[in-house]
Amino acid sequence: MFHVVLVEPEIPQNAGNIARTCAATGCMLHLVKPLGFEISDRYLKRAGLDYWDLVEVKVHETFEDALNALGGAKLHLFTTKARTVYSEARYDEGDALVFGKETKGLPEELLISRPSDCVRIPMLAKRRSLNLSNAVAIAVYEGLRQNNFFGMQREGELHRLKW
Repeated sequence: MFHVVLVEPEIPQNAGNIARTCAATGCMLHLVKPLGFEISDRYLKRAGLDYWDLVEVKVHETFEDALNALGGAKLHLFTTKARTVYSEARYDEGDALVFGKETKGLPEELLISRPSDCVRIPMLAKRRSLNLSNAVAIAVYEGLRQNNFFGMQREGELHRLKW
């Protein structure tokens, strides 16, 4: 599906929730050090619940290492500073959705070096940002929507309530 890249994530609960989103959607999760938590952190595990065995997680020492692992994947750099709205971007299988740390976002030099890859999620004025795990979910599901959900669940496979 997609690669979800978290650059220097700080909050274990966010990373756990994002891992759960990746597990549910088939996205690969990339964590770029330094991390604000240990991979074995109980908060990280609790937030991801029992989904950890269903998600592929790669940990990278640097952002350059992550880029090398991604090969030539198209990058979508999520930032509040972009002009392009995330829903105006085109997402294709194998693209990388890149998010910065909760307190600072992505490094300014990265954003300046790749302005055409920057996208934002609209918000009201005077708001700093959305929760990281919410932003990732918005981005992943927009990409899935654009690709007809890659056939994730067909009508006959849906669980039906019996009234």
